[in-house]
Parts: sequence; C-alpha cells; structure tokens
Amino acid sequence: MDFSTHANGIPIYYLPGHGGRLTSGLGQALVDLGYEVVGRETVGDFKKLDFNDQVTTIANDIKQHFWREDGKIIANSFGAYLLLHALSKLTPYMGKILLLSPIVGEFSSEEIRVGFIPPYAKRLAELANANQYPAPMNCSFHIGSEDWQSNPENVTAFARALGMPVTVVPGVGHQLPKDYVSSLIDNF
Repeated sequence: MDFSTHANGIPIYYLPGHGGRLTSGLGQALVDLGYEVVGRETVGDFKKLDFNDQVTTIANDIKQHFWREDGKIIANSFGAYLLLHALSKLTPYMGKILLLSPIVGEFSSEEIRVGFIPPYAKRLAELANANQYPAPMNCSFHIGSEDWQSNPENVTAFARALGMPVTVVPGVGHQLPKDYVSSLIDNF
C-alpha cells in the first residue's frame, strides 16, 4: 500500500465500516472529489488478522505515515472502532480526524433483535472515564439520532469524556445523509 506524499499533499487515511472497501461508498466518493485515499479495507487479508493485530497495523500506519499536523483520517462505523483502539496505543494525534457513525462499544436493537459485542467492548469507555485515553487534538464525532449501532448516548458520553465535539444529526440512522457528509468533507 502506497502511503507516500503526493504532489497534492498526503493522502487521506480512510477506514471503512465492517466489510468495507476503499474503492466503494465513501472511499469512492472521496476519490471522485479529487482526494488521494489510502487506508485499510475491512475485508480480505486484513480482516483475517485478529483484532489486536488489526489495531496494531492501523497504529503503525498512522505512526509511520500520517503522524503529522496536516495528516487527515476519516473512519466510519467499525473502522472508527478500530481507529479509536489504535489511537489508544499512541500519544495524542495532532492531525485531523473525522469519525462518522463511530462504534464505541457493544450495541443491540430489541426491535430487530440484533446485537454485537466487539472485542474489548468496554476498553474505550474505561480509558476515557479514567482519563487515560490520549485524546486527539482535532477530532469530531458525527452520529444519527436514530442510530442503534452507534448509540448516540454512548458515543456522546465517550466523546465528552475526551472533550471532543459531537454532532447528533436528527432523524437519521447509521447511514448519515450524503449531503451532510459532503459538507463535512468540504470543511475537512
């Protein structure tokens, strides 16, 4: 994977949601907007790694290639969960981070009878509540008010414990509206 600096600056490091690719969805939209996009797809060989190895790989990517004030990271859903765990292993990140519908722990929906407990589901909250999470210097959280996967209460509590801004988009679920995400990208 080529993480080198390009003529138009360093690329955006992108981590898509579970089963996501860099060449579809938001990754493709970023490319269509003229951005260079690199990162880790949550499929294939990377998905075969155990959780700790995935987190270590992401932490190494950031430390070796994106540890700079003009570094830019975008993470979506489970990709944000991986990123948040990777960042917990580093000193506070100085670049910009945009988290879209981030997973911060376990979630469930009684209505559709689905639940998910990711590895180390309580670690992020425990670190934040103990004031031991190395809060990034420029990070924002964006979630839908009706998102049962990125539970707005849990995400808000985690972000506030870190002193980070949270925007809860009214009336939407896990998939944030394209026009909303586009405006975030424009300002990113």
